[in-house]
Amino acid sequence: MATTPADVAGGRALTFVMFLAFIGITLGITVWARANTRGATDFYAGGRVFSGPQNGIALAGDYMSAASFLGIAGIIALSGYDGFLYSIGFLVAWLLTLLFVELMRNAGRFTMADVLSYRMRQPPVRTAAAISTVTVSVFYLLAQMVGAGALVSLLLGIQPGENFLGMGAATAKTMTIIVVGALMIFYVMFGGMKGTTWVQIIKAVLLLGGAVVLSGLVLARFGFNPSSLLGSAAEASGQKDAFLQPGLKYGKDVPGDAWQTLVNKLDFLSLALALILGTAGLPHIVTRFFTVPDARAARTSVNWAIGLVGAFYLMTLALGFGAAALVGRAAIVAQDPAGNTAAPQLAQAVGQYFWGTLGGEILLAFIAAVAFATILAVVSGLVLASSTSLAHDFFGHVLMLGRPRESQEVAVARLSALLIGTLAIVLAVIAKNLNVAFLVALAFAMAAAANLPAITLSLFWKRFNTVGVVAGIYGGLASSLVLVFLSPVVSGKVDPVTGASLSLFPAGVDFHVFPMENPGLVSIPCGFLCAVLGTLLSREKPDADKHDDLSVRSLTGAGAV
Repeated sequence: MATTPADVAGGRALTFVMFLAFIGITLGITVWARANTRGATDFYAGGRVFSGPQNGIALAGDYMSAASFLGIAGIIALSGYDGFLYSIGFLVAWLLTLLFVELMRNAGRFTMADVLSYRMRQPPVRTAAAISTVTVSVFYLLAQMVGAGALVSLLLGIQPGENFLGMGAATAKTMTIIVVGALMIFYVMFGGMKGTTWVQIIKAVLLLGGAVVLSGLVLARFGFNPSSLLGSAAEASGQKDAFLQPGLKYGKDVPGDAWQTLVNKLDFLSLALALILGTAGLPHIVTRFFTVPDARAARTSVNWAIGLVGAFYLMTLALGFGAAALVGRAAIVAQDPAGNTAAPQLAQAVGQYFWGTLGGEILLAFIAAVAFATILAVVSGLVLASSTSLAHDFFGHVLMLGRPRESQEVAVARLSALLIGTLAIVLAVIAKNLNVAFLVALAFAMAAAANLPAITLSLFWKRFNTVGVVAGIYGGLASSLVLVFLSPVVSGKVDPVTGASLSLFPAGVDFHVFPMENPGLVSIPCGFLCAVLGTLLSREKPDADKHDDLSVRSLTGAGAV
């Protein structure tokens, strides 16, 4: 059945109404949370009243970003087997996080810096931790914001030359970024951790529900025969059996070029390391460990997150291969070359198959609204992590020497949310037409290179000292940023067929000297090396008694807040 312009307009209106419905619900939750937020513990950690399962759902919601839902489904639809490797990296990361969660919950109070500074000199460590938290969060946040503008424009069907609510495509994209930014600022400033957590829970339930429905419909379309689904996807991809084997996207073999083949394989290993090691150091994930009453609940929450995230990533197989089989590569690429609209297009295709044009438009609108909810929830978590670190770590313990009033800290946290959110909006509007997909991988790489060494060595190395913490954080951050700046991501990568630039800089500008696009393989060891050398080369003597106190506290929970 052909889709008429009236159907398109109706589907666009339905999507817009669902967007507004979600916004209305979450604004109501934020108002309620504001009335029940009375101090720093409420604002930073939601009063520690969330149960393990509740926090586990929120953790899964924090982690399952638009990149997870739409990006991975798109990669699988276009690259087959290699796309699922992304899912495996995201999932395995939680097994490492499980090793740290109880230790960090016992040792800290609100932020990563609480753990790092327990036996170190407070000002330099908390300053470094705050800088790392804001840097990682802003890079991750910028990718989400730019993606929001492009994605919502695509989901609403806004094309160049068309108008939407009286706006052109470019203006609509800019307004989308501004609206998303304004909402995330409102959620954090007024709802704090309580409001943000409930937004995450609702978003996670919607996302998992949407994935279950869509996966079930795809499998039903193929008679619940996975083999039939995979065969149809391989046939429609034009790649035949190669679609179901490794090598289409990551670790490509380049005939006659052994060096480039090696670089491709090392680049994939570098990406995998960043995804696996970075999760335990992501600021917005770490702050969630402190929203539960004790370490047992923290471990329970991570177990729930592992189960939900694992189930979700298994469903991305059905979404990705279903899109390849039912939508087709040509239609996916025509809508978005990166494949980010594969899942919504799949929703429309299976909805039309089972219930006609109206069913397709309703399912498309629902999946589009879920994607919008995903973006809003994740950016709110990132802003909250940044504002918490600036207020609690830098203002409370560096500027106020650890003696601020709670009301002062919370006021600074709200102001920080406004400033960080405004900065993110401005940067995203400036970068709205750039390909910033690499920023997500960069955020994971920086978290793994800067935060993970400091956390690991603080908990387990008795000799570790203040200089080591600061050197590890700054060394990991700097190496990640420098290597990406000197990589093909920024300059020197061109399309071999068209000659068009595939880097941030235009064709003809080439100053890259680092061959890989992902810095983790080098920057993560660099972060650990800087931390170790900083410790060994400094004259500072570690406090053995405090290390023993931290070990007992982290392992038993004695003295935990």
